[in-house]
Amino acid sequence: MSDAGTQGTPRTPDAPGTVTVVPLTGIPEVTEGTDLADAVDAGLRASDVTLVDGDVLVVSSKVASKSLGLVVDDAVDKDALVLRESSAVVAERATADGRVTRVVRATAGPVMAAAGIDGSNTGARGGWLLLPHDPDAVCERLHAELVRRHGVRLGVVLSDTSARPWRVGHSDFALGAHGLHVVDDLRGGVDADGRPLAVTTRAVADEIASAADLAKGKASAVPVAVVRGLATLVLEDDATGTTDTGTDAATRHPRGRDLVRTGPYDWFGMGRAESVRTALGVAPGSAASLEVGVAPAEPGDDGALSRAVRVAMRGCDEVTADVGAGQVTLGAPSPYELGRFVARLEVALWGEWLEGEVSAPSADGVSVGVTVSRR
Repeated sequence: MSDAGTQGTPRTPDAPGTVTVVPLTGIPEVTEGTDLADAVDAGLRASDVTLVDGDVLVVSSKVASKSLGLVVDDAVDKDALVLRESSAVVAERATADGRVTRVVRATAGPVMAAAGIDGSNTGARGGWLLLPHDPDAVCERLHAELVRRHGVRLGVVLSDTSARPWRVGHSDFALGAHGLHVVDDLRGGVDADGRPLAVTTRAVADEIASAADLAKGKASAVPVAVVRGLATLVLEDDATGTTDTGTDAATRHPRGRDLVRTGPYDWFGMGRAESVRTALGVAPGSAASLEVGVAPAEPGDDGALSRAVRVAMRGCDEVTADVGAGQVTLGAPSPYELGRFVARLEVALWGEWLEGEVSAPSADGVSVGVTVSRR
């Protein structure tokens, strides 16, 4: 998480309370040009729900993308589209169908697979749905219109679905937000036993998005839910400051983008294998990465040694490699070049979960054998 937007006034955690989630049914199919506020109001009427002070509206990013016309024909190469909608590639793996799945830092903000590009629930048109590049601005516009129409204090969250590091499965998170605190910063307060809280910062906007997903579902065509019972997280109309992104984070409006770890706060800006390969001159998402080969997504890989050799060779001139089963013989024009080649190979092997035992070089110092095994 960036340091922007996370610091708040320390406080005591709220007492337990009841939170309800009401799905809004009856919303017609959203297409390009649909007014999202009209769509929400249609759902409110059909579900016999009246917005009250402190409600939070959670809206699926899919309907926002549809309303903005962010649909690309499915004949477009998805791999190229993912790179276009990304600012950086974090990790990549080859799939059995010959494509490459990439985890990227999406232009929309978060780190996620395929830049959030999705082909499900796209309506009769089909194609690929892209995420809006400024999800917080989408929330801000919808918030302003709903407050104008209903005259109550509201929060708006734009939700999307993503996998999570170190966990199996997917869950919803806050892609964008407006009108509410996106984090509940309890640092400096005390717990129930009176002990100081030093690290507790709850990602409440993400929790709200996940709770709403339990009511909306993935396949029920319910894109909006009302979350009620969290009024203490909803901002007063005059408590927001400016939304100018050039202002200090402490005075501008909280954003969904504030939940994304960036810069020195991002400890996992690149995958394990990708970090090794990038250090050796083969960055993920590059032509060089495809040329040397991308590790498969599934286990049972028998090409790891060959990939490691190709990565090592890219930084060396006039070198040779004879690859066998668990063995590779390296050659170079000089002992210096051979030593450099061996060092690069040892690093490249580590990135493939392999390690090499280097034998004594030849008498002339320009060739050597390396025995390779699994780490």
